[in-house]
Amino acid sequence: MRTPPRAYIPDLLYAGGAIHAGVALSVVDGRVAAVGEPEVGCAWVRLAGAAILPGLVSAHSHAFQRAIRGRTEHRAAGLLAAGARPDFWAWRDAMYEVALRLDPDDLFSVARMAFHEMARAGITAVGEFHYLHRDPAGRRYDDPDLMARQVARAAREVGLRVAVLRVAYARAGHGLPENPLQRRFVDPSVDEVVRSLDDLGDLGDEWTSLGVAPHSVRACPADWIERLAGESRRRSLPLHLHVSEQPAEVAQCRAEHGRTPVEVLDRAGALSAATTAVHAIHLSEGDVALLGARGVTVCACPTTERDLGDGIVPADRLLAAGSRLALGTDSNVQVDLLEEARALEGHLRLMRLERAVLDPGHGIDGLGRRLWDAASAGGMAALGLPGGSLAPGDPADFVVVSLEDPSLAGASEEDLMAAAVFGMSRSAVRDVFVGGEPAVLAGAAARVPPEVVVQDFRDTMRRLWG
Repeated sequence: MRTPPRAYIPDLLYAGGAIHAGVALSVVDGRVAAVGEPEVGCAWVRLAGAAILPGLVSAHSHAFQRAIRGRTEHRAAGLLAAGARPDFWAWRDAMYEVALRLDPDDLFSVARMAFHEMARAGITAVGEFHYLHRDPAGRRYDDPDLMARQVARAAREVGLRVAVLRVAYARAGHGLPENPLQRRFVDPSVDEVVRSLDDLGDLGDEWTSLGVAPHSVRACPADWIERLAGESRRRSLPLHLHVSEQPAEVAQCRAEHGRTPVEVLDRAGALSAATTAVHAIHLSEGDVALLGARGVTVCACPTTERDLGDGIVPADRLLAAGSRLALGTDSNVQVDLLEEARALEGHLRLMRLERAVLDPGHGIDGLGRRLWDAASAGGMAALGLPGGSLAPGDPADFVVVSLEDPSLAGASEEDLMAAAVFGMSRSAVRDVFVGGEPAVLAGAAARVPPEVVVQDFRDTMRRLWG
């Protein structure tokens, strides 16, 4: 049963790209019916001392990596091969070790914990870049898509909208021997990936959607990428790829193709307005121009990129070239989309030695709005979903934040979005609604008892780590 039609009346409302004071957000059948006077037939819900903002979107997540938070923040000999640097590649091997341990129930528990944390942080939708397909020995489950269904079930139980981005993984890399740590990821053929897309079609509903995700030019040969880009067009599904995250990835691509990863993707027909390039850090000027000309969305994940020593997304250059922006929590080392937004800007300030690098020049609140829009509407667009701005007709995915929380105290109609992006704490999140239905009420999960989520996760961690 849907929540009956309601008109939510906060002190401040950010909808349709504008701040409104004292007006109603009318929600009927899970969508925004009107912004302004309450719709006839809606029960009034007065939200004194609060603001309503569009729900945040993590457009790139690996939920299972929530299980390694805090376990790779050191140089322990057990995590590093002799003489190896403590870099992304050493972290990756440590991540693979836990990936080999998770059974389907473990994955559900860990993903539910990650999604629960997202909901508590005001996230209403997530793009799950899913590549744990097979059992620990590399064999297919009786249901070959069991693990993807576990992720979708976890999101539904928490109350989040989820796009399952079905990853294709063909190899360890060009000319590299098979990596046994990747046996849960690797597909035997591109036909197997296409079959999986067919079988996962029954996931599609109001809460769950599907996307196509060739992992990277390192993990997929060009003919796989070309085939899967064609499938994304034929099925009208979004296409997501890791792009130029590490210098070694770019070097390997040049050795194989004589081109950068962006150039390879363009030749494969994989760059369009339906494409999201995740990371896109180590780019040539030509790469930046190509991504902009094709209208590609770049999904930055700054807390993960900082944690792994990846580098800094050149968001200012990409925006100037015509790309769009989205944000993701990626490895879920932190689950805080506003920290992603402020880190995107903050890293550029450190690199460019100036302030307000991404400011579009629209007044005191312009930068705040740009970054919130990247974290909301930008994410929805990247996942091929409508909405993200609370305009009439959009899904009613929104966050109620307390203007009495110390982190937002004093915020006004003039500076609300800048105050929210650069100062708001997660403690300010009061309620979270997805499709007009509550996922969080009064700071606590509304659909599943939080103590159940947390205790199940603790039990899973004990089993995984002893």
